[in-house]
Amino acid sequence: MTVKDESAGKGVPQIEDFLRAIEVEEGLARNTIDSYRRDLLEFWTYLGGKPIAEVPKNAIIRYLHELYGIGLNPSTVNRRLSAVKKFLGFYMGKDSPAAGISGPRLTRRLPVVLSVREVQKILQMPDTKDIRQIRDAAILETLYASGMRISELISLDRSVYAPEISYIMVTGKGNRQRLAPLGSYAVAAIDRYIQQSRPLLAEGKKECNRLFITRRGQGFSRPGMWKLIHSYILKAGIRKKVTPHTFRHSFATHLLEGGADLRVVQELLGHANINTTQIYTHLNREYLMEVHRQYHPRAIIEKDT
Repeated sequence: MTVKDESAGKGVPQIEDFLRAIEVEEGLARNTIDSYRRDLLEFWTYLGGKPIAEVPKNAIIRYLHELYGIGLNPSTVNRRLSAVKKFLGFYMGKDSPAAGISGPRLTRRLPVVLSVREVQKILQMPDTKDIRQIRDAAILETLYASGMRISELISLDRSVYAPEISYIMVTGKGNRQRLAPLGSYAVAAIDRYIQQSRPLLAEGKKECNRLFITRRGQGFSRPGMWKLIHSYILKAGIRKKVTPHTFRHSFATHLLEGGADLRVVQELLGHANINTTQIYTHLNREYLMEVHRQYHPRAIIEKDT
């Protein structure tokens, strides 16, 4: 069920025409386009290289059953079905054979978040006497101060940083831009990096406009950035099951715990729909319940001993 050689599927005219069209019409990020390509090539391979636009409804249903059969989680199955439905809808409109097909129902899982104490511990890990760790400290402070995605972090250019007003311009999904405020800790860490670390990392290398650069003087890849961040989480002795979004989840949760309005958090995260932000109200309720259980004298009935 996996595409063994994606190069064999690249250049499938209908898929590439579809991807070019939605990239322009919807302003989708490159990661999203690449995800659509992978999912559609997967389906194209399943069909034996036959034209996807000629697929009958029963073939789509069989494809879904195979996805269930190999144990993919419901969110992955739904994502692949969504790609097929969007593709067929693009070419066939209401006549698409996928129009009436539904994927598995999802049970929404609350994301893992770090406590304020855990985040502070991570932020204290970099050695600010080390050139690369000065950079790492700036990266960690920026992530927590802004709540931006890792994909947004690695695409930051030097020109979008405005220390005089403590803001940074972030380009999010669909190329939507937002001003993200930075606290004094993040500004101080970024300024230290720009003055003391970045010139040495860039010295003698090909010029790169990315704000955060590797020891080779170039921008980070997404896996490379996540590997760096995750190393500090482990170094801090934190064994929670963290993801590339953990700092973002923690940022939003800590704001709500501090009393921030949901609409403000929506704006800071760059969510187009407030329903996406609503998950953090559930996290906040879990936190409040835990605090109540821990500190209220009448929260738990004591058992007779």
